[in-house]
Amino acid sequence: MENICESKNCKKIGSFKAPIEKDNSKKFKWLCEDHIKIHNKEWDYFKGMSQDDIEFFIKSDSTWHRPTQKFGSRDNFFNILWNNALSEKITMLNGKNSKHFSSARSLSEKDKEAFKIMGLKYDSNWILVQKAFKTLVKKFHPDRNAGNKLFENKLKQITLAYTHLKKKLINKM
Repeated sequence: MENICESKNCKKIGSFKAPIEKDNSKKFKWLCEDHIKIHNKEWDYFKGMSQDDIEFFIKSDSTWHRPTQKFGSRDNFFNILWNNALSEKITMLNGKNSKHFSSARSLSEKDKEAFKIMGLKYDSNWILVQKAFKTLVKKFHPDRNAGNKLFENKLKQITLAYTHLKKKLINKM
C-alpha cells in the first residue's frame, strides 16, 4: 500500500516520513519528495527553546540523554578503573607484583567472594589477579555487549572485587 502525500492539495506518492513533533514520538506525516525538501528546509528542532535549553540539550545529547556521574566522584565506575590502573603502575615500578595471597592466611568472607567473582583460587598471586581482571573487563564491558545492563552490573562486581583484592594486597605489603 502506498501513502499519498499529506501536504495540502498534493496527490503524489508520500514516500518520506516527516516528524510532526520534536519529542521523537511516533507522530509523523507522509510527504512526497518535493514537500519533504520544503519540510526539511523549514524544520527547526530548537524553535521556541531558550539559549540555555538549546545548550543543555546539546550537552545532554553527547551522553545520549542519560545521566552521568562526575569523573571525580568516589563511586564512579570509570574512576575506580582509572585509579586501579594508576596504582598498578606504581606497584609494578616498586617491583611488588609477585606478592601472593597465602592460603594459610585467614581470608574473610569478602576476600573469598572477591576471588570467586574473579574466577580465581584463593592462593592466586597478584599477577594472576591482574590478568584475570583485564580478561574479564574485555569480556564484560558494556561497549562489547551492546550496552546490556547485565554485563554492566557484572563488570561493576568484578571491578569492586578487584579493588578489594588490591587493597588487601597493598595493606599486607
